[in-house]
Formats: sequence, C-alpha cells, structure tokens
Amino acid sequence: MSVVLSALAQTWEPFVLILGLLTIGHVAAADGLFEFVGARLASLPGGGVTLLVAMMALVAVVTATLNLDTSVVFLTPILLHTARRRGIEDRPFLYGSIFMANSASLLLLGSNLTNILVFAGRHVRGAAFSQAMFPAWITSIVLTTVIIVIWCWSDLHDPRMVQDRDVASMHSVVGLIALVAATVLMLVMGNPALGVLAIGVAAEGITLYRARRFDVGPVLGVLNLPLLAGLFALALVVAIVAREWHYPQHLMASAGPWTSAAIGAGSANVINNLPAAALLSSKLPRHPYALLFGLDLGPNLTVLGAMSSLLWVRIARRNGARPSVRTFSRVGVVITLSTLVAALVVP
Repeated sequence: MSVVLSALAQTWEPFVLILGLLTIGHVAAADGLFEFVGARLASLPGGGVTLLVAMMALVAVVTATLNLDTSVVFLTPILLHTARRRGIEDRPFLYGSIFMANSASLLLLGSNLTNILVFAGRHVRGAAFSQAMFPAWITSIVLTTVIIVIWCWSDLHDPRMVQDRDVASMHSVVGLIALVAATVLMLVMGNPALGVLAIGVAAEGITLYRARRFDVGPVLGVLNLPLLAGLFALALVVAIVAREWHYPQHLMASAGPWTSAAIGAGSANVINNLPAAALLSSKLPRHPYALLFGLDLGPNLTVLGAMSSLLWVRIARRNGARPSVRTFSRVGVVITLSTLVAALVVP
C-alpha cells in the first residue's frame, strides 16, 4: 500500500494542474483572448515570415503559461484560420503549432506535465525552475522558428498573400485575469496544482453565471477526461512498477547529462513522455533538467511521444488539415536533435 501511495503522490499533481489550466484556457478562448491576440499579430506589416514568427511567439507564450496541451487545443485552429485568411499555405502554421508547443514547454513547472512528474514532492519553487530552464527555453524557441522558416520558405512567400483586415475583440477579461493569477501561482509555489484548479473552476463559474447558462458540456469536451484518465492510470501503474523495479533509478543515478537527455527522449518516443517521466524519476535523477530536455523536446520526433501531439492530429483533422506522421518525423528529427543539443550546451 505504501508503494501505491508513494506513486499516487508523484502522479496526481500534474493531472490536477492540467485540468485547471485547460479550464482557464477554455475561459480565455470563450472570452476571445486568443483570437484577439492572433488578429493583432496577423495585422502586423510584413509577409508570411513575419506572420509565422509572430504566431510562433504567441504559441510559445501560451505554452509556457497555460501548458502545451492547452496551446495545441486552442491555438492550432487559430493558426490555421489566420494562414488561410491571409492566403498563405497553412503547412508551416500547422506543423509549427505542435513543434513550438513541445519546444516551448520547458519554462514553467506547469508548461509540461513531465516537469511536475520529475520534480513531484521535491518542493522546487517555480521561479527557481524557470531561472534554470530559461536559457534552454529561449534557445529552443529560436531554433524551432528558424528551422520551420527555412523548411517552409517557399510557402511563406506565396504571391497570393493578402492582408487580413478582420479584427477580433475580447468579450471579457475573466480568462486573462485567471491566466495571470495561475502564472503567478506557478512561479511562487512549489505545488500550485490545487490553487490553479481552484482559479480555473472559479473562472468557469463566473463565465457560466454571466451567461446565465450552466452548460458544462463544452468544458468537459475540452478537458477530454477519458484521455486524461487513461494517461493518469498508465502513469500511476508505471510509477508503481518503478518503485519495485530499481534498475531505472540506478540508471538515472549514474547517467550523465547527455545520457539522461538521450534516455528521456528515447523513452518518450517508445512509451509516451508521461509514463516515461514516472518511470525515470521515482527518485530524483542525478541530472533532472537534462532528463526534462529529453522528455519535453524528444516528442518532436514522433507523434506518439506526447499527449499534445495526439491531440494535435485530432484537432488538425477537425479543422480541415491533413497532418502527416511521416512529415512530422522527417522535420521533427532535425528540430529534436538541434534543440536537444543546444539545450545541453547553453550556459
């Protein structure tokens, strides 16, 4: 029983946190926050390269503050819509939405569930985590953007491009206030999950009250509880196994930073990065940040590496795009190797 409780103590927090962040993201989307910012960025002077860089910056910020899964769910449709309204081939925006979401998920503990799984119970302050991760985070963002621009250079110089004059407006600031409050909690607290969930529930309650409509169907659809429950059960089982099978602990206790990153990336693409994080961090690894480089950046190699990529495929198809698993890996191998090496060598 003690093994189960120990595994549960490691795995519950990230899933509670993602529930809170997805709820806040739903409120922000309902307020029109993402469309508002996206429209402002789309109206910037310049061509397709400028638009792509601006949208990648938006994805990076939303990923860092609201988690990469929230970013993929709410921003992928906006990026596709913006590209089509401007008459640009949507390929760089389609793949950029997921590659950047993974690459930008290093900054805060809440940016990626694996961050919390690795540091669960270690009471690391969010500000200290962000300070350690910032150089790798900014480097990964820049490299990912540059690689996508080079790869899709011809798509971004389509002569059919036209200016999008449609300007969206925000309906409320509840989502924005909730986003700021959640970000502050994640920076100052070592275990912000319950607080962030409370903020999300309060923000959703205010939104439903103001609309005089208590329909929780839309937010339940966004939360995707069956998928989250399945991944939570898998992570819990793996965490229990890791406490009985000591080889992963010994392996990570002796591995150097480069080996830790390689193990993280490889295991993420074999069993998904959430159970991989639970398996490799039942005890704090010798190089936890290097392990996270592999767990967070490694999923850019295959769509099986992270929940965000599985969500991206479904959302992209729902919005009329045709994501290719082969194209994902062909470009992803360049992005993964480049960002992973850079993250390990930056000061």
